[in-house]
Amino acid sequence: MTTGATPEPSATASLDKPAPPGPPPAAATGDKGPGQGPRLVLGKLFDLHTLSLLGVLAILCVIGAITAGDQFLDTNNLQLVLTQASVIGVVTVGMTFVMIGGGIDLSVGAIVALASVWCTTVATQEFGMGGMIFCALAVGVGCGLVNGVLIAYGPMVPFVATLAMMVSARGLSLEITGGSTQMVTVDSVLDLGRRDSYILGIPPLVIIFAVITALGWVLLNRTTFGRRTVAIGGNAEAARLAGIAVKRQRLMLYALSGLCCGIAAFMLVVLSGSGQNTNGNLYELNSIAAAIIGGTLLTGGRGTIIGSVLGVLVFTLITNLFVLNNLESAFQQIATGAIIVAAVLLQRRSASHTT
Repeated sequence: MTTGATPEPSATASLDKPAPPGPPPAAATGDKGPGQGPRLVLGKLFDLHTLSLLGVLAILCVIGAITAGDQFLDTNNLQLVLTQASVIGVVTVGMTFVMIGGGIDLSVGAIVALASVWCTTVATQEFGMGGMIFCALAVGVGCGLVNGVLIAYGPMVPFVATLAMMVSARGLSLEITGGSTQMVTVDSVLDLGRRDSYILGIPPLVIIFAVITALGWVLLNRTTFGRRTVAIGGNAEAARLAGIAVKRQRLMLYALSGLCCGIAAFMLVVLSGSGQNTNGNLYELNSIAAAIIGGTLLTGGRGTIIGSVLGVLVFTLITNLFVLNNLESAFQQIATGAIIVAAVLLQRRSASHTT
């Protein structure tokens, strides 16, 4: 028996009704909200560790201004700091890639020495600046390929392989020079180190360093090569199962490190006007230390180019402050060692917190 009353909708029916359309969530529309876009971009470029390094640089600059005054803030001194940082900085860029990939390269300083003396021989200088650049790059890449073949296809432990290359390259550079200094006679090369060649007050070596840094950042953060480097450094076996050619990647990483050594060798020749078998002394330790200070893990899988560059600037500024204040180099070495230990302890502490 029906009545004229209309039945009330049940609670289940009301739940089944679709909700009225509302504004889509921000993630779906790509709207990051006011001010979030720039913050995300800056967050990728400058993480907490990078900001900490910038703070350390600022503190060092304040200390320099207080202790050395106008001598530290002089334009010539600042140009000198950047020029000194440029050579070891290029080496550090290559070292950062190797360390992120889970390796180590103890031969970078010896490769710089070998490339610098080989490109300054009388026979090489007859081909002009182009021949010298080609020779330095070829020697660097060749040594890097030898390291890569021994490590990737040997297989040898990176420590042993690069240690053997370090000793061999040092010995060969000594054999080439006979213990003497080889002076550069090519005017176009010497002109690059003179103040007349500065561009808007910036030395050419600093410009080369900036270009290498930018290219390294793009290679690490915006290419498949960089993602594969991080992958094999984090877990080589997982990277292999994912289809990454781990051996070939390692070979290319050491070749890249050798290329950076070749570039740094030519820059050092421009800076000093000569090639010596003692060039690049302790570059391996300085570049590793700068990369560690910059946040690169010794175990691989993490690191940044910007952090490594800031690490180079920190050590270069410390050296400059010690020189300006007439402090002994022994204290500088002690301070460098203390900074390395502190950086490694901070890395271990942050890693334990994340796990």
